[in-house]
Amino acid sequence: MNVQQVPEGYRENARGDLVREDTIKEIDVLRDQIVMETVEKALATRETLKKVKAEVFGDIEAFVDISAEKYGVKAGGAKGNVTLTSFDGRYRVVRANADDVVFDERLQAAKALIDECLQEWSAGAHPGLVALVNDAFRTDRHGELRTNRVLALRRHDINDPRWIQAMEAISDALQVVGSKSYIRVYERVGKTDSYKQIPLDIAGV
Repeated sequence: MNVQQVPEGYRENARGDLVREDTIKEIDVLRDQIVMETVEKALATRETLKKVKAEVFGDIEAFVDISAEKYGVKAGGAKGNVTLTSFDGRYRVVRANADDVVFDERLQAAKALIDECLQEWSAGAHPGLVALVNDAFRTDRHGELRTNRVLALRRHDINDPRWIQAMEAISDALQVVGSKSYIRVYERVGKTDSYKQIPLDIAGV
């Protein structure tokens, strides 16, 4: 891909056209300046957070190893959830791991079995259950199924062979495709036993 060379005294607009700087409106220049300064700060903050994240993960892993050595055992590495609390109980650091899961084609078989049940029960089925099932299989705005809502169907104890088979199909359809690790930092709320998360995103601070 060839990158267009912008001559001195010109700027490239969003369409790729070259525009003379002295013809650009002052408000457009000011807008561009604000955007570029904000992006520069955001990129610098991202790099700082990446560095902090790597350091915190390393510190926690090292601490877990040290703690395990006290009892003559070898820790399992960077995997596993860990909660560390400050001596005064005011702060808490949590390393959490969450699996990325998707459903394979067997979910369609589960949906077909559930639909059979609902059609047969439609006269006497509780409307809430019908709404719950339909909502579980409704996709979000990105076209993705909400995994937790589908899995929540397994909590219902319904003694129908098709429903039971459908719940087994849901379990079999669940596939782990990856895992992500998170660091969350909490501060105790006053003298209570509750903790609130310290936000590390722009919207939450």
